[in-house]
Amino acid sequence: MNTNDLKIFEAVAETGSFTKAAAAMFTVQSNVTARIKSLEEEFGAELFSRTSRKVELTAAGKKLMQYCKQISNLIAEAKSHVQSSTKVSGSLKIGCIETTMALKVPEMINHFEEHFPDVELEFKSEMRNALINDVLNYNLDAAFVSAPINVTGLNQIRIKEEQLVIVTASEGPKIEELLTKQPVKIVVFGHGCLFRARLESWLSSKGIVHYKSTVLNSIEGIINFVEAGLGMTILPEEVVSQYYAGRKITSNALDKQLGTMITVLIFKQDKSQSTALRAFIDMYFSHNKSKITAPLDEAKSASKRGKLNLKPHF
Repeated sequence: MNTNDLKIFEAVAETGSFTKAAAAMFTVQSNVTARIKSLEEEFGAELFSRTSRKVELTAAGKKLMQYCKQISNLIAEAKSHVQSSTKVSGSLKIGCIETTMALKVPEMINHFEEHFPDVELEFKSEMRNALINDVLNYNLDAAFVSAPINVTGLNQIRIKEEQLVIVTASEGPKIEELLTKQPVKIVVFGHGCLFRARLESWLSSKGIVHYKSTVLNSIEGIINFVEAGLGMTILPEEVVSQYYAGRKITSNALDKQLGTMITVLIFKQDKSQSTALRAFIDMYFSHNKSKITAPLDEAKSASKRGKLNLKPHF
């Protein structure tokens, strides 16, 4: 077994396919199959369950994945310390919901790029539950999600409290009148979206259980549909006021229980964390004065250029 075997193992786990893993590792599928077989023989356990549709980690495979990530972090840490005791480098995969991608990612990039130019950042937007699973399964280093989070194995930092508002067309009927029309029309993200869940809960509190949903996958699309009078939605007030102030839409206040959203940064409780991840966490730890369950090392800063890769997968 060598580190390349473990990289091949990680590639299969992340892609869910021997063929895709081979392409990602610039090798042939037969080599991937042989290396995985060799690992399974060495560990004396089946690492993947194979079906005609996909390849998934077994319980043993999930355990090995945890050690793979720790080994990768240790190797990156060793390289960083050997090359320069003040240099923070490597790569980070950070997850967030669509509104965080639109509102906060540019700010994150500017701040982090200034202090840690040798770290490559990759952002991915997804639904909340998918982001949590990706962090637990080491597909993401950290993620911004809505609280509360009570998941074993995760640490969290409170980032921000936001106010949500119901958004309607300013040139259409007022919200009270919209609620009397049958069916009530809403414009939302897919199932699993916090904003959709809050809007459905609000409608339920009004005694409305039947409504017509138009599902879109972008904030811009939702705003366009709402402005055109095709339904109402819920979004963070800051997103609406900062990015869509000139649009023909109206923000309607919600009560505190449904109208408050707290965003937290979640990450694994692993004892071994990369310097890059600790630097990213420390950025929020320092700015938000939040308490987390494990102490963080203070990362060093450097000069002014970085590599960034934004990947919306919402």
